[in-house]
Amino acid sequence: MLQPLRVWSKETFYLLSTKDARGTDVDLSIYKGKDARGTDVDLSIYKGKVLLIVNVASQCGLTNSNYTELTKLYEKYKDQGLEILAFPCNQFGAQEPGSNEEIQQFACTRFKAEYPIFDKVDVNGSNTTPIYKFLKSSKGGLFGDDIKWNFSKFLVNKEGHVVDRYAPTTSPLSIEKDIKKLLGNA
Repeated sequence: MLQPLRVWSKETFYLLSTKDARGTDVDLSIYKGKDARGTDVDLSIYKGKVLLIVNVASQCGLTNSNYTELTKLYEKYKDQGLEILAFPCNQFGAQEPGSNEEIQQFACTRFKAEYPIFDKVDVNGSNTTPIYKFLKSSKGGLFGDDIKWNFSKFLVNKEGHVVDRYAPTTSPLSIEKDIKKLLGNA
């Protein structure tokens, strides 16, 4: 008797790719990043928090609106368990050319960013940081998995699982309802 073909959807592939060799769910907390000073940051410190992870750039047309709205969201929800993790990236139009120190000073001085600014990373290509490999494999994009531009956003629940991905043009304030839901305020 012929066995039916197993149809693998894109969602099934992403689910499989976020499991370890034993089939255990992998979450963001197993990864490490570097902060803007080059110090290792174990992302397990964010377990139990809702995360909005964003690749940022200081010379992009989306910079002012995104940084302003990210700061508003952070101020409003940080005490309820929201963390915003900003990962500078220079892969799109070379719009993040500064040093880590310059990037952090820009974000913290001009936009009053109090959330963590990490080390400059690659989000696509052969040097993609493992954090972004995980994010992209967990939640693919509309036209492929690659990050398309600055200010792509990933929303991560308290268990460290990616629940949504937003385009660069999606304003941070427009996803406030999704953040509130994950925080338990919906």
